[in-house]
Amino acid sequence: MPKQVDHDERRRELTAALLRIASTRGLQAVSMREVAAEAGVSLRVVQYYFANKQALLESGLAELGARMNRRAKQRAAAAIEPVGGERVEGEPSVGEMTARAVLAAVLGTVVPFDEQSRLDSMAWTAYYTAALTDPVLAAAGLTLPNALESFLTKRLAAAQQAGEIAPDRDPRIEVAGLLALANGLTSSVLSGQRSYEDATEIIEYHLDRLFGPADGLSRARVPSGEGSAGRISGH
Repeated sequence: MPKQVDHDERRRELTAALLRIASTRGLQAVSMREVAAEAGVSLRVVQYYFANKQALLESGLAELGARMNRRAKQRAAAAIEPVGGERVEGEPSVGEMTARAVLAAVLGTVVPFDEQSRLDSMAWTAYYTAALTDPVLAAAGLTLPNALESFLTKRLAAAQQAGEIAPDRDPRIEVAGLLALANGLTSSVLSGQRSYEDATEIIEYHLDRLFGPADGLSRARVPSGEGSAGRISGH
């Protein structure tokens, strides 16, 4: 009988190969042939799953967004996970997290904290660089940042109505500034200028200015298995 092929898994493998190239050699090194070589398959296989290079690049963007989403959810869960792993009756669930906890979880995910997130940040940087001279790629690359900014702005606006932040703050501007801060910190962590812990301390400082000092539950902790003390390998 012919071997059954998991087409979704094959697409994921090819997309992962693309991102490995992007994170280590830049997007200029990406081609259908290079992705085939990296994945250990024939060029025809890549062409079967992706009509052209643009479709392949867009799959990489979608995967980077999915990875970030998974990390943010893990970070959010860790922010309220009780010590010892058993939830006490009455403790908040992820869906009941404060806006501050959500912001801390997301911003702490934007900044790379282990080797895989470092590589993904390098891939994001490669996409950003290429998008500066590629309008089509630039438009595709704005989908996740715009959606993330919109989501966080709505959460912060709701928090303002609930009295969690001052009424004279503009949620849209506050979120845009925090995301710009996290993106800037990403560059400094990638370059080795500062550690992930230093970066999160800066983020918490700005969250304190917006919300007031955090209590124990609202600070997002690095889940176990996400790297040694949150530091990136090699930095």
